[in-house]
Amino acid sequence: MTTLSPHLARLGDELERACAADLAVKPRRTRRMVLIAAVVAAVLGGAAAVAADQLSTDDVAHSLPAGTAALIGTDPTCTVVKQDVEYHCVLAKPPYPEVSDWKGTVEATVDATKHVNGGCRALRSDGLVWECYIGRAAVDQDIISRGFLGQYAPYPGHG
Repeated sequence: MTTLSPHLARLGDELERACAADLAVKPRRTRRMVLIAAVVAAVLGGAAAVAADQLSTDDVAHSLPAGTAALIGTDPTCTVVKQDVEYHCVLAKPPYPEVSDWKGTVEATVDATKHVNGGCRALRSDGLVWECYIGRAAVDQDIISRGFLGQYAPYPGHG
């Protein structure tokens, strides 16, 4: 269970009191207020879950070889460009020579649950530097398709 920050908990309590007061005064709006309260609770719960579930740079680094067999054993190191959206990754060792010029090559990334969570684009011909995008950002960057995002990928891709 996610623990809410004191600010979010206080906001939820105030919302609950306001809804109760409004329902007591205007019973004809019961359905509307319940719907609003449910939407606000979902948004607050989602925000708390996202805050508690931020990706680490190690998570992103592990997602490269998990998505692409040619990157196994390359020991990526990633830095945050924009948390949970964009990461700059450098490989300690070059990828397998499946591709003669890696620059512009795109590869999917796979999270610890073995689902496609984004993708990366090689920035140099030697394949040592990559820009990685998580979630919808990878789709927006034309690295993966919207339908591929979230797909089960039990093994790293080949070729």
